[in-house]
This record gives sequence, structure tokens and C-alpha cells, in this order.
Amino acid sequence: QLQLVESGGGLVQPGESLRLSCAASGFSLDVYGIGWFRQAPGKEREGVSCISSSGGTTNYADSVKGRFAISRDNAKNTVYLQMNSLKPEDTAIYYCGLVHCSGHVSYLDPFGSWGQGTQVTVLS
Repeated sequence: QLQLVESGGGLVQPGESLRLSCAASGFSLDVYGIGWFRQAPGKEREGVSCISSSGGTTNYADSVKGRFAISRDNAKNTVYLQMNSLKPEDTAIYYCGLVHCSGHVSYLDPFGSWGQGTQVTVLS
């Protein structure tokens, strides 16, 4: 089974940064596009960013453009989401998933199972 494990969340002040990691368990990530998603309390899960298997294509939600950066290190079998200038509205559980990274992130359709996610809390 293709399993992804998210880590790196935490509790921060507005304006601070976090780096999330998405690691693959038991398979190689290098042939897959990866998307980051988040779900805030009482809201639906939404696409945040994605990166193609080569790393040549990246897309972002308008709400995080210019603040978040997605990257991948295929040698470490890991995809990262660098989150800068965090805002209280970024508070959510963040998940990664296997995707075809094309078009707007709101249309991402992840396949495979979800991991447990990692909690990001930005104090208000």
C-alpha cells in the first residue's frame, strides 16, 4: 500500500515559519506528483500546493502564493512545504497525497490513502 507520512507541524506565532515534510513509506516518490492539502475545523479539505514528479511544475492556492514554497528531494524520498509569514487562517491539519499536478490546486484529485496529517496552529 502506498503510504505517506506527514511531519513538521507545530504551534507558532503569526509571521513565523514551519517546514512540513511528506515522506514515503515502502515506495519511491520520484514518479509521483505530490499535493499538500489542509483541513481547518468545520471546513472541507482544500488543495494548497502541488509539485510534479520532476519538480518542474509547482502550483499554489492564491491564499498561500508568495508565502509557501513546495519542493522535493527525491534522493531523500521526501517532499517539503516551506511555510513562511504564517497567519491564523493557516491553522489546519495538513496532509500530503499523490496527485497529477496540473491546473489549479482546487481541482487536485488525490489517489491512494491519506496519512494521519500534521497539525499546524498559528496563534491569533
